Amino acid sequence: MRTPVSSLELLQPRSLVDALRMLRDEGPLIPLAGGTDIYVSMNLGEIPGRRFLDLWKLEELKGIGLEGEILRIGALTTYSEIIQSALVEARLPILAAAAREVGGIQIQNRGTLGGNIANASPAGDSLPVLTVAEAEVVLASVGTERRVPMNAFYTGYRETVMRPDEIICAVEVPPVEGRQWFRKVGTQAAMAISKVVMAAVRAPAPRIALGSVAPTVVRLERTEACLATGKSIKEAEQVLISEIQPIDDVRSTEVYRRRVSANLLRRFWNDTE
Repeated sequence: MRTPVSSLELLQPRSLVDALRMLRDEGPLIPLAGGTDIYVSMNLGEIPGRRFLDLWKLEELKGIGLEGEILRIGALTTYSEIIQSALVEARLPILAAAAREVGGIQIQNRGTLGGNIANASPAGDSLPVLTVAEAEVVLASVGTERRVPMNAFYTGYRETVMRPDEIICAVEVPPVEGRQWFRKVGTQAAMAISKVVMAAVRAPAPRIALGSVAPTVVRLERTEACLATGKSIKEAEQVLISEIQPIDDVRSTEVYRRRVSANLLRRFWNDTE
């Protein structure tokens, strides 16, 4: 059953400071930007709350730029803006590749990077990319700001370290050395939620992250160490299989996800020789 919109409340702050004060003083509120996930929940009658905070017009949360050597991407940056950004293509091309796999044009025009992070789905296409890039999530509350590494941001299935009074402001990405690689496996690629998604960087110390194989996105540190010490790709595949925790669900099976994850690891290693 669809959620009746007449029962919902939408607060519209005029600035980031205004939004943070509303979160503190008038919460609990659910931050809302592009709405691509919320609207699906509304259509299914599974709305996560009744009171929302509209962030869509907050200019402070938009834009892509460099701060010294750090690539800063505002939380309200859309997938389309990421795809079109020459700066992202030059510094983090696997993020642009992931953005191209997110839904159709309509979703790319409305969906935001901050929303993908906050949604906390282990299948989020941008999450393995930001994890291997060792990005930090910039969180703000009234009077304070803190940065959390992507690898420490998720605490469980759809659970994060964010407090109810915090908003994701931006993502900051240091320079990434080494050849970057991204693949998404899904029934219809961009038009379906991933069965498995991998992002990786080929460097003397390789970095590998997988989505849709555990309650959260997974940085495969034992697999990385195996490859870094010169062991064979076959040995690394066995380490990877033991390092992930896939399940059976409506999209795929645990056995399939293990097999595909190992195949993606081999493909990454061969493609980046």
